[in-house]
Amino acid sequence: MTAAGFRKLALGLPGVEEGSHHGVVDFRVGGKIFATLAYEKQGCGVLLLTAAEQEGMVADAPEIFSAVPNAWGRQGATLVRLAVVKPDILEAALRTAWLRRAPKKLLDSKT
Repeated sequence: MTAAGFRKLALGLPGVEEGSHHGVVDFRVGGKIFATLAYEKQGCGVLLLTAAEQEGMVADAPEIFSAVPNAWGRQGATLVRLAVVKPDILEAALRTAWLRRAPKKLLDSKT
């Protein structure tokens, strides 16, 4: 997987727009950030998950997922190692982050 692949999968989710926050590419739904490429130079994407979601992903696949190394990481910001993540795993992880931020109106239209 590459940053371009991460971008394509993120933008493939309903209602997603690419933006920028402090010069970093981010992906938003309903105006809320759910993923970024803040660690692209280190070969990682970032998902904004709950702490519990992060814990589960890290436990299941520590070679792919890890907490961002700061306070954001303790709040669920999760690194995804792009070189090792398979597209289907990344797509599911992006969808998990997207679900946390998607407006109810958008979620209702997708059920």
